[in-house]
Amino acid sequence: MATAVEAGRRRRAAAVVLGDIGRSPRMQYHSLSLANQGGMEVDIVANGGSDPHLLLRENPLIHIHEMKSVQLTGISKISGALSMLLKAAIQFIILIWYLCFKIPRPDVFIVQNPPSVPTLAAVKLASGLRGAKSIVDWHNFGYTLLGLSHGRSHIIVKIYFWFEKHFGRMADGAFCVTKAMKHELDKKWGIKLGNSICSAMGNDDCISIEKEVEDRNTTVFTGRVDGEIFLKPNRPALVVSSTSWTPDEDFSILLEAALMYDRRVAATLGEDDSMDEGKLWIDIKNGKQFVYPRLLFIITGKGPDRKKYEEQIKRLKLRRVSFRTMWLASEDYPLLLGSADLGVSLHTSSSGLDLPMKVVDMFGCGLPVCAASFSCIDELVKVNNNGLLFSTSSELADELTMLFKGFPEECDELKSLKVGALNTGSSSKWSTEWERYALPLVNQVIG
Repeated sequence: MATAVEAGRRRRAAAVVLGDIGRSPRMQYHSLSLANQGGMEVDIVANGGSDPHLLLRENPLIHIHEMKSVQLTGISKISGALSMLLKAAIQFIILIWYLCFKIPRPDVFIVQNPPSVPTLAAVKLASGLRGAKSIVDWHNFGYTLLGLSHGRSHIIVKIYFWFEKHFGRMADGAFCVTKAMKHELDKKWGIKLGNSICSAMGNDDCISIEKEVEDRNTTVFTGRVDGEIFLKPNRPALVVSSTSWTPDEDFSILLEAALMYDRRVAATLGEDDSMDEGKLWIDIKNGKQFVYPRLLFIITGKGPDRKKYEEQIKRLKLRRVSFRTMWLASEDYPLLLGSADLGVSLHTSSSGLDLPMKVVDMFGCGLPVCAASFSCIDELVKVNNNGLLFSTSSELADELTMLFKGFPEECDELKSLKVGALNTGSSSKWSTEWERYALPLVNQVIG
């Protein structure tokens, strides 16, 4: 990988840890990757204590700046709340001193969270003063850790939650320690994909006719009550497919499968047109109700056949299925994958020897996949473990009907595949995953 040099100087990153750097392996790995794979000078601003890894201490591109730990044992005997406030204020001043004056100006700050107070605010202020960007590496949630000792309903925990959420949102980018945390940040912390989804193609469909989407406090997927965001039980299932819109991906298979799903659910339930207003379809067999959700297909990508298939979508008469096409910036694509319920790969390989990177991306976000079958796809997609394979539109329709029956609570097969996808995504090596996902984000944030 080429060394990044801008305006006659090597790019620089500051890794910020309000804690013992020797006990922060993930931030040590980030620092090594920034230096070795990103070709950047790295300043680590952290507390002393345990010795960091030898590779950090011997790397000429990495510079460790140790801050003094703040101890206020005397005051803590008088008032725990006063001690916390005073300690946070002193730590804030120390952080600003190091981030703004003690280290050279970085292009990007990467800060470990938790602790959130006062780190997130200090990094945000420093990045503004020094014309740098900021990235938060979410190891956990600070307010939940504080809640273990004070209880979630304590006023201090509520204030901490507001602080963490407010300043966490202000960062220019973010990493997550797990895909489950990414899902949590997407769904419950109000992180949205913005206005990149196109309008409905043709007439109003089963997604766009929901009048409540005009309310800023609700979407087709989520609602908000007393400031808390929740997933709607009658939300549509979100299915994502990434395509280059080229002949090696027969997109007509997906269109036909969507049409079959639409018709099969109608035939199974024997419903009439009036039932569409409920936006929820229930099959009653043996005294048990099975929900068949609406499906929203989001298709990402650019390519020569895109307009042709968009015209075909407009001509489809679908009542339970909607399509949107879009092109996403690189930093938004993993947000979409992390929010989806199922991925679909139509890649069949012109040589029969390669593997679709889109499936690797989906597994990296814990997203199970239905993939078109070809000679070596089973090296990546393990049937009934992290995904399913199909050869025809009818087979894909069968899989959609099976996986989403009972959505969102009773779809056991889909939940099982998600576990397998999460396991597949977590099995890759750090360096490979960092270069594939973290480095592009760093480059994108720096610009």
